[in-house]
Amino acid sequence: MNDDPADDPRAVAVEQLEQFGLSEYAARTFVALSSLESGTAREVSQASTVPRTRVYDAIDELRDRGLVDVLQSSPKEFRATSAETAGRTFEHELRHRTELLRTALGELEPAGHRTEQQGVWTVTGQQAVTGRVVEFLADAEDEVVYMTVEDLLTDKVIDALSAAAERGVTIKLGGVSPEVQARIQDDIPGATMFESLWLWSDTPAGRIMLVDGRETLASVLVNGADASPTDPRSETAIWGAGETNSLVVVLKAIFAWRLGPEPAD
Repeated sequence: MNDDPADDPRAVAVEQLEQFGLSEYAARTFVALSSLESGTAREVSQASTVPRTRVYDAIDELRDRGLVDVLQSSPKEFRATSAETAGRTFEHELRHRTELLRTALGELEPAGHRTEQQGVWTVTGQQAVTGRVVEFLADAEDEVVYMTVEDLLTDKVIDALSAAAERGVTIKLGGVSPEVQARIQDDIPGATMFESLWLWSDTPAGRIMLVDGRETLASVLVNGADASPTDPRSETAIWGAGETNSLVVVLKAIFAWRLGPEPAD
């Protein structure tokens, strides 16, 4: 996949439009029209290399998606919507599809599926690991203990930590520099900072977290110290849930040793 539109904006645009569900001819027609103020079927065919007889089918497809206007002249002329309008159209479609998917999958989930998880589960890829972290933070009710390398302390994670703190969840954060600690204190004034369990920068560790003493996650950078946080496959994590889960028991004991016993009632 070409990720830089500056290299070949036409190819990138066509590829992304196809990802949003347009046919190849429709994508190429829209891209051609975007480079023209307006155009007839013949002009679009010349600019896009779409066969003239297929331009009309492509226009119908684009019109159904609200991406093209038609001038009722002879011959007919076509005009693509602006890049901003097209972007809003696809963003709306994506949000709608995402909400439908979330609702459908939510209705399929068994009740109480997070109450206890036997064994240890694996999740691969930084985006997926971050998603699991944010999910755990969203469910936190009492306490979050979180250690991480700074590059993995993204805005998405900070926002989730802040939201948990606003719900009254105790936040304990370790493994970050004084500069990042200052930033965290601004975003989450009530967060407690603690010393790392080890020289965090000298290990391939990514992050460790314990939520409410019953959900935990630990990750490593798969390429060690040379792993790039922007590499979607640079991180692999294991996680477990439930008070008797083996991973939870081990990490709970480690954090209890490092942070001290919980105060007696």
